[in-house]
Amino acid sequence: MSSATSVNAALADYAAGRMTAQQLVGCVAEAYYESRGVGSGEWLRPVMDVIERAHPGVIELSASTEKPGFRVRLAERPFPKQWEAALREAAAAVGGTAPNHSPLPTPGLFTRIVRAIRRVFSA
Repeated sequence: MSSATSVNAALADYAAGRMTAQQLVGCVAEAYYESRGVGSGEWLRPVMDVIERAHPGVIELSASTEKPGFRVRLAERPFPKQWEAALREAAAAVGGTAPNHSPLPTPGLFTRIVRAIRRVFSA
């Protein structure tokens, strides 16, 4: 049960913006794959779906003498930025919290035109 509590805390921290995507991926992947034999890790499936789509090969499985016979180790790759919004939504849905951290707004048309003109004259 301690694993579920730590995953819930990690989901809440990520939704509040206190944890990076890479840290959340590690925590969720470890909890999901460690509890696969027990069947209690299925509640993390929506988050794992996003992780596996965005970041294939995020974990490496290595042999272990303990049950279930493998150990989960994180791959040394950063989580793709373009998938962080989908990960944040899935984490909020599974964790039952609304995300407090909103992404930066995209610049408007006028701002993009001004930036383009500045780039032309600064080059």
